[in-house]
Amino acid sequence: MARGKTGKKELLSGNAALARGAYEAGVKVACAYPGTPSTEILETLAGFPEVDAQWSVNEKVALEVALGAAVGGVRSLYASKHVGLNVAMDPLMTSAYVGVSAGLVVVVCDDPGMHSSQNEQDTRWVALYGKLPLLEPSSPAEAHLFVQEAYRISERYDTPVLVRLTTRVAHAKEDVTTGGRREVAPKSFNIDAAKYVMVPRNGMRRHAVLEQRLEKLRRYAEQTAVNRIEEGDNTLGIVVSGVAYLYAREAYPDASFLKLGMPHPLPERLLRDFAGRVERLVVIEELDPFLEEGVRAMGLDVERRHVSWRVGELRPEDIPLIVKRRPRPRRDRAGARRPVMCAGCPHRFVFWILRKNKVTVAGDIGCYTLAAAPPLAALHTCVCMGAGVTFQEGLRRAQPGERFVGVVGDSTFVHSGITGLINAVYNRIDGVILILDNATTAMTGMQDNPATGTNIRGEPTRRLDLEELCRACGVESVDVIDPEDLESLEETLKRRLDEKGLSVIITRRPCWQLVRTRRPIPEYLREKCRKCGICLQIDCPALSEDEEGFIKLDEDICVGCDLCVKVCPFDALVSRWKEEAGEHS
Repeated sequence: MARGKTGKKELLSGNAALARGAYEAGVKVACAYPGTPSTEILETLAGFPEVDAQWSVNEKVALEVALGAAVGGVRSLYASKHVGLNVAMDPLMTSAYVGVSAGLVVVVCDDPGMHSSQNEQDTRWVALYGKLPLLEPSSPAEAHLFVQEAYRISERYDTPVLVRLTTRVAHAKEDVTTGGRREVAPKSFNIDAAKYVMVPRNGMRRHAVLEQRLEKLRRYAEQTAVNRIEEGDNTLGIVVSGVAYLYAREAYPDASFLKLGMPHPLPERLLRDFAGRVERLVVIEELDPFLEEGVRAMGLDVERRHVSWRVGELRPEDIPLIVKRRPRPRRDRAGARRPVMCAGCPHRFVFWILRKNKVTVAGDIGCYTLAAAPPLAALHTCVCMGAGVTFQEGLRRAQPGERFVGVVGDSTFVHSGITGLINAVYNRIDGVILILDNATTAMTGMQDNPATGTNIRGEPTRRLDLEELCRACGVESVDVIDPEDLESLEETLKRRLDEKGLSVIITRRPCWQLVRTRRPIPEYLREKCRKCGICLQIDCPALSEDEEGFIKLDEDICVGCDLCVKVCPFDALVSRWKEEAGEHS
């Protein structure tokens, strides 16, 4: 990526604008693990040669590296989605005690509406719980400016600073006036055990420092320009932050606003001043009543939102309903396109075999989660990263006579599946773990990971050998199979399920989106079709049914993987290619 123009307007997404702002602020080290809606922040920063950017193994590692760099004396940045920050909570909570030397900005992107997430949490509470200052931009242009302010706050008050985006701010685009990079000289690392070694005695002292810092930050929140009163009609006063500000401004352009770009610590004097100027005080916010509860705790008379507004993403048309104290209307999502694994996805072969053999599957976070949907319906649990391994163990312990397997992707296994595998070996659990190695972190946009042998800039690095790693964890039976070899995959699965002990099957074939190699599409022999619908059960987007119950094959979507050919019992689908020995497409 080009460095971008200086002093001119560029159309940037919120993620790209924030990254550009961090670059201009002199960020030196940036760490993340990919996850929608935050992925593009690090991808943008990796385009600047002055920034030492890395895809970390997981979010905990990413934050620890970024914090270490900030303590070591250079401006640093961490980025993740909301559930990623959960993984990093251990170092985050103590980082408020430790403080920094150079600035550290912790960017978290929440996902209201759960567009690509397993829960809908509101990370603003982390600022309160972790005793950290929080900035919340409403637009890409504000993201560009706020991250630069965050570095100033971080170094002035010796603290990491949270910057929260939501999906609409992260992915919306706006003209942003860019500036030049400010090179910040590295600071020396001064050995200071009382500050940086968090044993109980030092931690107690640092806790006292932390509470004093919060009082200073409260005073700062009262006077900073990111918190401001916008005078208007005093019959309606709206307290708002984030993207809800833009929606509310559009719906009620004449109202008075208290726009909180720094919602924590809460500027109580400013709030009391604003409340005293208006007749009605309304809080408009997405998800939890974070601001509302803070205002109410001050004893101010603020109208309570209907509880239904704690669920789901806000839309501009929702704002008048909130002001009128009406509940969220039910929205019918019928007609929305159902997500499905891509045509040619190697995971589809694996889940067909699992479905055929009536195995209960503990799943994980990745493209393969889509196998849970009918008609395939071959994945039965999904909670968090790495739980495909550990849930399998828990299910087996609860139901020892049942057939369970755990499924995890290559990137997810490296992220948080390794410890679960060690735990299973150590505690002598039987079972089968499948690692679906598609040579990329596909669901978040084809990022590299330690098992691909390439870093974020496309540079070659040491490739993690998954099979040797599994053996080092204590697994004695490790098989590597091309999932398109259905017979071998099924035979191996059956054999391993019948054995005692723990085994790992690595199914290895690159994601089709990575290689994009089309093969001749199958021939459909209508006269042989018995309308049994078995081929439709593989849930391939290239296959559908016509009005008479016969098959329609979409030649624009089909990539010639031939799974439909292999499952058809009547030879109505015929392969037009013959794979040569050892070929990998």
